[in-house]
Formats: sequence, structure tokens, C-alpha cells
Amino acid sequence: MTQELKLGMIGLDTSHAIAFAELLNDPANEYHVPGGRIVAAYPGTPSMDFEMSCGRLEKFTNELHSRFGVRLEQSPEAVAATCDAVFLESVDGRVHLDLFQKIAPFGKPVFIDKPVAVSFKDARSIVDSAIRYNVPVMSCSSLRYAEALYRQLEVTDKGEIIGADFFGPMPLQPTQPGLFWYGIHTVEMLYAALGKGCVQVSAAVNEEHEVIVGVWADGRIGTIRGNRRGNASFGGTIHREKGSGFVDVGAYPKPYYASMLERIMDMFRTGRPPIEMTETLEIVCFIEAANESRMTGKSVKLSL
Repeated sequence: MTQELKLGMIGLDTSHAIAFAELLNDPANEYHVPGGRIVAAYPGTPSMDFEMSCGRLEKFTNELHSRFGVRLEQSPEAVAATCDAVFLESVDGRVHLDLFQKIAPFGKPVFIDKPVAVSFKDARSIVDSAIRYNVPVMSCSSLRYAEALYRQLEVTDKGEIIGADFFGPMPLQPTQPGLFWYGIHTVEMLYAALGKGCVQVSAAVNEEHEVIVGVWADGRIGTIRGNRRGNASFGGTIHREKGSGFVDVGAYPKPYYASMLERIMDMFRTGRPPIEMTETLEIVCFIEAANESRMTGKSVKLSL
């Protein structure tokens, strides 16, 4: 339990690759997360229809190798074979299923960066493969572990949570449909507050803003507001029986990534993910339903 884990990384076309290396590989970092070090990585194949993938892969690959001394491998399998646990980081959620299926047979714990996939079908296949090979899997947005949100969830003197509203920037990316791009951050925050059980989703959308309303089976209602103009900060309000608490995500200096990495490292060591994959699957289903409502203007029932 005290031995430093050898960590692998697959998919280097995202700034998260560097952010994670700064926190894990640099003991001098103010928010250093101990317990493991990224030692090997497979850059992956860029998605040529996605500028944030093909335009950044070489830059982040070179930085990870030269700045942090990470060994570059020729395949995902080579990373999984030589490491204790794996970060699947590719910025394009469309490739996650194929990459995961290549490393799942090694049985190593895997963190899949958001989104776990961009369809419920692919997400379900990832879970099926994880079950088949007994692979501990965790997938989420770092905003789920923002310090301000965590502190509001720890409140004990205002009764049960009866609803929640969150907001954040929501630019769109054609290759990652609708809320699968930035919308997933606020969806994850909503689920951190309310948990599983959403049964119906509806959306109100224009070019600059949108509001998604989810109704839970027990009657609770949760909303997310996405902005494409103006306010680009994240935040929200958690409503309890005896009062409401504001979540000011920018109020604390600790990076969301550091808080999330602490949970990931615990999962890598123990094999126990802090988020059930059934919840992650419901989040994908929620997003698909919201995307359908965005297009049709009709309320959509979740179909798990």
C-alpha cells in the first residue's frame, strides 16, 4: 500500500495530461498528490476532424516526455503491461471504447476522463468489458470534486437535499454531441448533489443559453444552466429542507484536478471506485435525453 504506483497514460491530446503530471510527478507542487508517478504513455492517434485533438497531440506529447521524463510506448497494450494503473485521457470520447477494450484484458484499474463515451451504447460496452475482466473503472469530471461543492455536500444541519441548480459555460463541439463536451461538467455536479434516479429531462435552448431540467423519481428537481455568452464561471445552489447553500466554485485555491486525483489514487490502490458505474451510465443516459430534448423541444424519459 505504501509502494509508489507506476502509472500509465493513454491519449496525450489533452491539457489534462500535463495537469495530471504536474500534480503527480512533481513533489514540489503545492498540491502534489502522492502515491504514484506517470512513467509510460501512448500518445494515441489524433482525430483529424477535431482540432483540439489533432492540433495539440504533438505539443503535449513532447512536453510530457521532455519535462517529466515519461517513456513513450508504441501501443496502449504496452502501457497497460508495464504499469499498475492507467489514465485513459484521449480528448475525443468517441475513441474511448476501442482504447479501453485493448487494455481491459490486463485487469489494471483505469480512470477514463470525461466523457466516458459519447453514446450510451459505447458506455454500456465499456462497463460490460470492465465486468468481464474485473477491471476497476472510474470516470468523471473534475468539477464533481470542486472544494466548494464538496463542502456544501458535507453540510449536516439543514436537512436532506431536496433539489439543486448548477451553472457553467457550455460551448459546443460538433464531434462531442451537445452536453457531452462542456455540459458534462454541470451534469456531474448535479449528480454529485442528487445521485441517481432521474426519470425525465427537458431543455430550453437558444444560441446563447440553455436550461436543462431533470425530474427525479422521488420528486426532486435539478437544473443546469449553460452559457455561451457572458458568465463563464461554474457554480450552483444546493437546496435543503431548512435552507439553501451557494456553491462558489472559484472561492477555493485547491485545483479540482488535485481533489479528483486524490480519489483516483485511492481507487488505484484499493480497486474500489468512489462512483458506481451505474451512476456514470445514468449520466450518459441523462445527456442523451437532454440532447434529444434540445433538438425536439419535448420532454424525454430516461431509458436505461
